[in-house]
Amino acid sequence: MVTEYMKGQTPAQMPASGECAVDVPGKEGRLKLRYLGIDTYQHHVVFIRRDCPICQAQGFTVQSRVQVRLGAKQIIATVNAVHSPMLEGGEASLSESAWDALDAKPGDEVDLTLAPQPGSLSHLRSKAYGHRLDDAAMRDIVTDIAAGRYSDLHLASFVTACAGDRLDAGETTALTRAMIAVGERIDWHAGKVMDKHCVGGLPGNRTTPIVVAIVAAHGLIIPKTSSRAITSPAGTADTMETLAPVVLDRATMRRVVEKEGGCVVWGGAAGLSPADDLLVRVERPLELDSEGQMIASILSKKAAAGATHVAIDIPVGPTAKMRSAAAAEFLRDRLIEVGHKVGLAVHVLFTDGIQPVGRGIGPALEAWDVLSVLRGESGAPVDLRARALALAAMILEMSQSVPAGMGMQQAELLLENGNAWLKFQAICAAQGGMRVPPRARHTRPITAARAGKVVAVNNRLLSRAARLAGAPQAPSAGIEYLSPLGRFVEKDEPLFILHAESAGVLQYALDYILGQPDIVTVADET
Repeated sequence: MVTEYMKGQTPAQMPASGECAVDVPGKEGRLKLRYLGIDTYQHHVVFIRRDCPICQAQGFTVQSRVQVRLGAKQIIATVNAVHSPMLEGGEASLSESAWDALDAKPGDEVDLTLAPQPGSLSHLRSKAYGHRLDDAAMRDIVTDIAAGRYSDLHLASFVTACAGDRLDAGETTALTRAMIAVGERIDWHAGKVMDKHCVGGLPGNRTTPIVVAIVAAHGLIIPKTSSRAITSPAGTADTMETLAPVVLDRATMRRVVEKEGGCVVWGGAAGLSPADDLLVRVERPLELDSEGQMIASILSKKAAAGATHVAIDIPVGPTAKMRSAAAAEFLRDRLIEVGHKVGLAVHVLFTDGIQPVGRGIGPALEAWDVLSVLRGESGAPVDLRARALALAAMILEMSQSVPAGMGMQQAELLLENGNAWLKFQAICAAQGGMRVPPRARHTRPITAARAGKVVAVNNRLLSRAARLAGAPQAPSAGIEYLSPLGRFVEKDEPLFILHAESAGVLQYALDYILGQPDIVTVADET
């Protein structure tokens, strides 16, 4: 470790100048960049030799937070020590996200200095002890997060301190406003801009691409920015990415929407509510989805994307994210309240969260469901089609472009006459070209142990099994679900099919499934 080097080496034991020829002007250290191709997701990391003199000169230790400057650009990164000869004297490397943020090239020289402690840590400590945060404190925290001043440890502490019901309505509103304020905001120069969101927790349920196609085909503006998966087998952006590019900057996103009326893109690439993307990065491994942060995440991104009206789908069921009607009603009221305070008209639709929607669970499998509905195929999932139509109808009526009660008729017409399918193809083309979703190389049916009727399914266990199969990182991985509630199955008939990109991962997921006999419950009719 670097700390051992700093404590254990004297200046006489320092490497000779030929081993690490580094210019250390005053309090700065300059190192030449070598590309190593290390992906740390969105975490900025700088890799430094453990025997580099600037570690002692600057007081760097493993996990130190440092400012890395390259020309006019700078980032804050975490120090990792290198013990092998992959870096030569006077060299450093960066994680992939740090390379991109600095627009760096091999051979560039960077200056390193210790980063100051974030000023908002006192507010974070206060929240950790259960105290309430006012608008100014929340703004300070979010500003530091967006500027990259928080380490992953700080981010995890903030997420944990806010988890559960630890954010009241005022704090949630303050967090939402702060997240909007630190990012970019798009103005579409239109009276009404529509959007939709699902709070998640239900496998499949990939209504967004269908809804966007219907609403845009009607002539409304619907610039949909979507997230990648946090704790689920796929987010909308993951699924859409198997159909078309989703990493679009704001200028490209604007061109797509101005041409076609809608888009489905990853919000992280557009710089909208950037603090949220950093929080999501630590929420994913923690598998935490704080209610207050979820509300702030949803509404800040809608406001930043220029929406004025938002339809929100809240599935309710015993193994969905919202397990009871009371919890769903509380979330609805909080969404409407906070939405109103940040200038959004929020409408909520409660939907059945008792079982998966559609057949696909995982990016590509969900994409195939979307295509079958938009194409009007005879075997398209009826439940996915119905739910997408209900949400599209709500949005059409919210816009007041159709009379109250006529939204469903118009939505069905646009789907059935092929206009929604044509619009979706046009959106994909505008985003960079339509793709064919991949198919997994390895599959394994999971069969019924007895004949009988399917009486229960555990959404959470099913989602976990799909993730263990590789979703969403492996786009073709996941589960093809074949057993809706009430269906009669014969003994040894497939309940669902496991999809994976390698035999080893398939077996890993299968071992988990075999230890969970209650993923799908079949009642013996005798």
